[in-house]
Parts: sequence; C-alpha cells; structure tokens
Amino acid sequence: MFCEGAKTEPEYLDALKREPAVKDVASVQIKINKAKRGSPPLTLVKAAAEARVRSRKEEGEVDQVWCLFDTDWPNEHPNLQEAESLAAKEAVHLAVSNPCFELWLILHFEECRGPLQNKEADRRRKKIDGSPNKGLGKADYMGNRTKAARRARDLDAMHKSNGNTFPRDNPSSGMYRFLEALENTQVP
Repeated sequence: MFCEGAKTEPEYLDALKREPAVKDVASVQIKINKAKRGSPPLTLVKAAAEARVRSRKEEGEVDQVWCLFDTDWPNEHPNLQEAESLAAKEAVHLAVSNPCFELWLILHFEECRGPLQNKEADRRRKKIDGSPNKGLGKADYMGNRTKAARRARDLDAMHKSNGNTFPRDNPSSGMYRFLEALENTQVP
C-alpha cells in the first residue's frame, strides 16, 4: 500500500492491520516514501508500479499493490487521469477518495451525497472524531468500516447512474474496494 498522506491514512491502515478479520488473512505492508510523501498521484503510482515489478522479481509474494490518494478538490492534483491509466496498465489498484481521505472517515458515521471541498470534509471529520488536527481521533472507525464501505459503494452507484466519472465523482471513495480485496468479502 502506497499512500500520499503522512498521518491520517497510515494511522487508519495501521488500525486496520490489527483487526482480526484482516490480520488473520492478509499481510499489509504500508510503504510511505518520505521523498514521495505529498507527491502528486502520478508520482505515487509510478513508485508503486516500480515497487510491484521489484517485488515480483525479488520476493514473488506480493499479490496486490495499492495506491491510496485524494483528488484534492477544488485544487485538483495534476495528471489524475494519467495516474489512473498508468495504474490500470501496471496492475496497480487505486483507492481514490474524492475530494479527500476525510470523506472516507465521514462515511463511517454518516451519509454524504453532495459534493464537498477539502476544508468542509475536514471540518465534518473533526466534528465526528474530536481530533483538532490530522490523524484519527477517538471515534470507532474500525467498528464502522462495513457501513462506510456500503455508503461508498452506494456513492459509486449514484455516480454511475448520473454519468459522473473519475475525477468528477465528488464525493466518492474507492477505499471500499481495498477493504473487499483485503478481507476477501463484498460489502452487502
């Protein structure tokens, strides 16, 4: 797993790795290249693709490589569609949150069906978990991840029926696909 975030995303992934449904079936390695942290998604996907090739040659044990990043609305990252195309070509899976990872956290506790900007998503997340800054607050995210996945899947269905495609699918989060792959389940 490669992610652009330096605090919130790694904290979430570390908590996820400790969940019995995950630790008993999967080994998740979180790689955060400090030189790439905060890099645009295309740079992250390139690094993930290179790591995927290296791991296949050296270890042969890596089943999937994932990138977790945001679109950062309204100041969208450059080359988002190029990053998506390269990921597909290089068999790198994407868990993109639009506008930001905080949306994924919001979905653990409530619906969010209208477009958001980063600042509004961050404000709503802070209200939910009480954290004044980046990072996970005291909210029980892991206990609500199935709800979040169902809400994220519903958002994808809504965008599909409306004809909204990446990166114009605000709000959305592909984190549910990562959970499904990790836990080898499909959200009901």
